[in-house]
Amino acid sequence: MRQLRRLLRLRSDGVSVRDIADLLGIARSTVQDGIGRAATAGLSWPLPADLTDDVLEGKLFARQGTKQGVRRLPEPDWSVIAVELKKPGVTLTILWEEYRAIHPDGYGFSRFCDLFRGFERRLTPTMRQIHIAGDKVFVDYSGKKLPIVDRKTGEIREAEIFVGVLGASSYAFAEAT
Repeated sequence: MRQLRRLLRLRSDGVSVRDIADLLGIARSTVQDGIGRAATAGLSWPLPADLTDDVLEGKLFARQGTKQGVRRLPEPDWSVIAVELKKPGVTLTILWEEYRAIHPDGYGFSRFCDLFRGFERRLTPTMRQIHIAGDKVFVDYSGKKLPIVDRKTGEIREAEIFVGVLGASSYAFAEAT
């Protein structure tokens, strides 16, 4: 703030923008910006005696509208969304619909997804793994069961889904067992 006070004093004394920049050791564009901000705020030298540095900064650098870093619309608790998304059958679409039921004027689906992906990026870094062809295969059951109806008897039996994926090509194989 001392630089701003000196800048305004030097400008009122008729010193050029180039000379003020040299004297204060700042860029000419910074000097011009400070002069413009002071003119917009209606400030000129001498400044009122009761004008503290905080008030001066507020007058010169006050942002219009929403504060930086504050969103205008209500946001869900992203950590709860991340936990819910791990449950089987839960998708971002379902979670967004629940969010919109609570906040009808909330974010649209694409912005909701962008904000969630941004939250996710801060959570856990990803590690790229390189797999040599034919070296690894990843196998497991999906955890979901499908009902299969016997055409002759009408009996309904549940089948597990077996999944195998080759590491290098990500070629997938699935079979009901």
